[in-house]
Amino acid sequence: MRSIVCANSEFGVVCLSTLLELGADIDAVFTHPDDPGDAGWFRSVHALASERGLPVFTDDRLDTPEWLGRLREWAPDFLFSFYYRRLLPQVVLEVATRGAFNIHGSLLPRYRGRCPTNWVLVNGEDETGVTLHHMVARADAGDIVAQRRVPIAGDDTAITLYRKQTAAAAAMLREAYPQLCSGTARRRPMDVAAGSYFGGRGPADGRIEWRRGARHLYNLVRAVTHPYPGAFAEWRGAPLLVWWAQVDGGGGSATPGTVVGVDDGVRVQTGSGTLRLLRVQAAGGDEQPAGDWARGAGVVEGTRLS
Repeated sequence: MRSIVCANSEFGVVCLSTLLELGADIDAVFTHPDDPGDAGWFRSVHALASERGLPVFTDDRLDTPEWLGRLREWAPDFLFSFYYRRLLPQVVLEVATRGAFNIHGSLLPRYRGRCPTNWVLVNGEDETGVTLHHMVARADAGDIVAQRRVPIAGDDTAITLYRKQTAAAAAMLREAYPQLCSGTARRRPMDVAAGSYFGGRGPADGRIEWRRGARHLYNLVRAVTHPYPGAFAEWRGAPLLVWWAQVDGGGGSATPGTVVGVDDGVRVQTGSGTLRLLRVQAAGGDEQPAGDWARGAGVVEGTRLS
């Protein structure tokens, strides 16, 4: 079976590798230019495709007359999308004679849209998963072919959860791809109305609002810690990045955002309970243990973090 693959990031590397392992005949790979900030966290789809001798392209649009002509000449059986950042238009999807398929990082129809791995952590979910589904013009709305559940541990971060999901996606693809080839894959409609949709996240979405509870703030920290931009408060008018923290429990009458204790960490009152900052980074400085930062910056009990 001949395939076109649109892929990005570690998810794309793992799924493309799995297709090759299964003997898929890949006519071309489309990806995005490598981001230097991903180095050390995610492998390169472009590098993998080049190493395997596959034609690889970084063009942003596949619906130009030139690309549509080439795609139709290839006449692929399947088109696969693995964390490709662009929504493929219907005219491109129709090039695949046996269907176009996407793998999404949630149990659809829940958490349709962008950044599902981050959002499930922000929202304190205890389970997520991956879904293989037919692609249609609307994002994450096509019929479901297969799903795998992934439990979320209390100390999972976005990167550890992401790696669990990539492993689940590979296992799901190993089972589903032969069924797609034989025409025996199941297909069930997606009830979009029963699910949820979330948009993209940017660095500003990591702002810590101390009026929220400690559990919510811990979930925010683990959702956007490395390799993402990080959660942040403010100290002396500049961002204070919080790379790791833990729920410290306990109540208190202090105003949210007030430091209520300093040891090897920094305990801060929230709207419900206290959050213990463990690793922080002040503007212009290096990441360090929160207690070391506090002693160097003169932060003591009663100090306010805005």
